[in-house]
Amino acid sequence: MSTSEFVYNGRATRVVFGRGSRAHIERELDALQTRRALILCSYEQRELGSSVAGQLGERAAGVFDRAAMHVPVELVAQARAVAASLAADCVVAVGGGSAIGLAKGLALETNLPILAVPTTYAGSEMTPIFGLTDAGLKRTGTDLRVLPKTVVYDPDLTLTLPVGLSVTSGINAIAHAAEGLYSRDANPLTSLMAEEGIAALARSLPRIVARQNDSSARADALYGAWLCGTVLGSVGMALHHKLCHTLGGSFNLPHAPTHTIVLPHALAYNANAVPDAMKRIARAIGHDSAAQGLYELARANGAPVALKEIGMLEEQLDEAAGIACNNAYWNPRPLEREAIRALLQRAFDGDAPKDGV
Repeated sequence: MSTSEFVYNGRATRVVFGRGSRAHIERELDALQTRRALILCSYEQRELGSSVAGQLGERAAGVFDRAAMHVPVELVAQARAVAASLAADCVVAVGGGSAIGLAKGLALETNLPILAVPTTYAGSEMTPIFGLTDAGLKRTGTDLRVLPKTVVYDPDLTLTLPVGLSVTSGINAIAHAAEGLYSRDANPLTSLMAEEGIAALARSLPRIVARQNDSSARADALYGAWLCGTVLGSVGMALHHKLCHTLGGSFNLPHAPTHTIVLPHALAYNANAVPDAMKRIARAIGHDSAAQGLYELARANGAPVALKEIGMLEEQLDEAAGIACNNAYWNPRPLEREAIRALLQRAFDGDAPKDGV
C-alpha cells in the first residue's frame, strides 16, 4: 500500500463506549430526535431486549425478538409490518450480527434510523453493508441508509457471551481487519486501525477463555471489534468474505464459526500476493505466520477448525467452490477454481493452512 496516493471515506456514526453505557440509550434517542423505538433482538436475547424496553418505558414501541442468521427476506417483511403497526420511528438493535442485520434490512426499506447495542464482536454495526438471504442465496450490498446512526458499546453486556462464541465472534472480527489490510481500498488510517484491532482481539480472547467475566479483557475485545468493524465499513473485502457468504447463505452454516474456520485458509491462499499485509497480521498476533497463527489461536482456544464440525457435507464442497467463483470480484490473487476447491477441502478436514497453495 502506498502512502502517497489513497482515498479514505469517513463514516458518520456516533460511538458511545464504556462500561454501563447502556444507561445512555434514551439520551442517544433524544439526540436522534426519535420518540418510539422498536427493539430488535433474537429469541435468545429476548430477556435483554425486554430489559432495554423496560429501561426506555414509554419510549419503547415494542420488542421484535425473531432476528435470525443471514437475515431471511421474509423476516424483514414481518419486522416492517410490526414497525408500521406500532408507529415506530426508529429501531434499537440489541445483540449480534443477526439483530443488527435485521435492523439494516428494515432500514433499507423504511429509512428508520438505527441505534445499535452490540453484544458480540461481529462489527456489523460499524458498516453500511447489508446481507439478505432470499431462496437460499445471500446477496450483499452497500447503502448508507443501513449504517447505524449511533452505536452504544457496553462491555458489561458481553460478560455473559459464552466463551466459545466469544472466540469465534472475535476471530470473525479479526477477519474484517485482516482482509482490510490487503484491500485495494486500503489506506494508512484503516491499516493502522486494522493492526491495532487484530492485536486487541488476539491478546484478549485467551484471557476471556481463562476467565469469562474478565471485564478488562471484555472491554479490550469490544474495542478491537469496534476497530475491525470500522475497517470493514471503510474498505472492500475479498475472497475470505465471499467464501463465508457462500457457505453461510447457501448452506446455512453458522456465521462466526464459518469465518473462524475459513480465515486461515483464505489468508494462506493470498499470502504470496500480499506479503506486507501478512507481516502486519503476524506482528499483531505475535506469530511468524499470519495464517498458521490464526489457525493456532482458534484451535488453542477451543474454536472449531473444520467445516465438517459445523454441519458442512463433503459432497457440498464442489458446489460451494463453483458459487464462490461465480460473479467476478476483486482478490489480490486471481481466483483459481481448483485451488479454491482444495482450500475448502482443507477447511472441511480441519487441516493446517498452507501458504500460497
